[in-house]
Parts: sequence; C-alpha cells; structure tokens
Amino acid sequence: MSKIGGNGCEILVPFNERKPLKEIEHSITKRYRTHIWSRFVRAISEYHLVEEGDKVAVAVSGGKDSLLMAKLFQELKKHWKVDFQLEFISMDPGYHKSIRELLESNCEYLKIPLHIFESDIFSVIDKIARDYPCYMCAKMRRGALYTKARELGCNKLALGHHFNDVIETTLLNLLYSGSFKTMLPKLKSKNFEGLELIRPLYYVEEVYIQRFIQNSGIWPLNCACMVAAERIGNKRYEIKDLIAELKKRFKDIDKSIFHAAENVNLDGILAWEKDGEKHSFLEDYDRQ
Repeated sequence: MSKIGGNGCEILVPFNERKPLKEIEHSITKRYRTHIWSRFVRAISEYHLVEEGDKVAVAVSGGKDSLLMAKLFQELKKHWKVDFQLEFISMDPGYHKSIRELLESNCEYLKIPLHIFESDIFSVIDKIARDYPCYMCAKMRRGALYTKARELGCNKLALGHHFNDVIETTLLNLLYSGSFKTMLPKLKSKNFEGLELIRPLYYVEEVYIQRFIQNSGIWPLNCACMVAAERIGNKRYEIKDLIAELKKRFKDIDKSIFHAAENVNLDGILAWEKDGEKHSFLEDYDRQ
C-alpha cells in the first residue's frame, strides 16, 4: 500500500493495477448482475426514477458508491430503451491537491466525463459547524449540487445512497429522534423548483459495492473532511456497528428494518404527520 494526501488526510492506495476498463464495465452486467445491476434497474423501474426525456445530473463525489453509480448510469444509457441524458458533476469542497488528482485520475480512467466545480465548504464548516459537521456539510453540498444541476438544465439529481444508508437512517431517526422516518428513493426539492432528487442504489447493499470496487482495482476517495475524520461520536458509525451486531443474532434483520417502512399499519400508530399537519389515532377512534 502507498499513501497520498496531506493536512491530516491520507488515502491508502493499493499497489495492484486497475483492471482494464472493458473488464470493469463487463463485470457490472455479468459478475454483479444479480446483486448490483438487477437491483439498480429494479429501483429505476419500480420508483420511476428515470423517465423519457429526463436529464439526470449524476453526483460523483469520488467515493465507491458514486463511482459505481456513474458506471451504472452509463450502462443503463447503453441498454435501456428510454431516452434520457446524463451530466456527471462533482463538487470540490476544498480537497487537498492529491485528493483532487485521485478523483480526476479515477474518472479519466473510467471514462466518466466529469464537470468539476469549486466551493469552499470545508473551510466554512470548519468555522461554523465543528460540532455538527456531517449534517451541515451534507446540506451545503446538496444545495451546491442542485445549483449546478439546474445550471446544466437537469431536472433530476442522482445521489449514491444505498440500501445500508436507508436502514441506518431509519434507525437513526428511531433511536435518536424518536420518530419513524426513512430515506425515500426520490423526493422533490423544496428550494429548487422543477428538480427532483433520486437514489438509484436504493436496493444495492454496500458489501457488493465494496466487492465491485475492490475487484476493479480502483481506489476511491473516503470522506476527506478533517473535522469529521474521527469515528468517535459519529452516530451513523454507531448505528452501523449496532446493525452488524444485530445481524449476528437475528437473520435478515437489515431487510426487516428496510421493509418496516413499506409495511406501516396506521391502525397501530399513535400519531403521524402528513403535509405538516399532526394527526392522532383518537380522531377516528370513537367512530369505530
């Protein structure tokens, strides 16, 4: 392994060479057909994430999830009958030079035509949000990506959230916010009219993304934020570890958590919120 990076951020880069591009692309629809390609297409189809005439901005952070998502969209463009357009966008929030070079090198090798634009999010976070960097960073990043997507004439913005992100978010809300709320496969932007956020990796499990990236020989970026570099105190890591422990005791517990959001029985719910209005089971109780 070799190391690159600076300012407290290092990335381990394997010595093994990257697989030929044709082999990487072929593996998506062959070797990983069941666990990645089919689940990607299933989410696209079931939730109507990409439709005729869409122009999709694919957000590429340089991490394993977004690199795979970019290649999946390129394969979809080749094989799908629906006519749609793609733009691949990446925001540089203040990367160290070597990290920016790794992002560019990976995308050049994978033939992902990337629009990279600058921002100073890391420096802003360091000044105003050291106590809650991940939340603020995600919010600012999304706003910047929406702005770029609209600038390029896109009506959809694709993010690389996967199956594990969905169940972790569900448990985070349950255990820390006292609410039952999950991560949806798509939602309309409240601040950018006409733009819709989509999550096409919704059914893809993280373990298969990791296997694909490792097999390809591509080394992706990890979170390059120095403020959030430590796992200690990061609630999402705690939830990830909790789920791993639960899986040792309960078979398919991760899938049960995922499907819980599809099987909500309002007859067994104390209260719920719809369009900003709170409702209680007492509203209809006496009518029964």
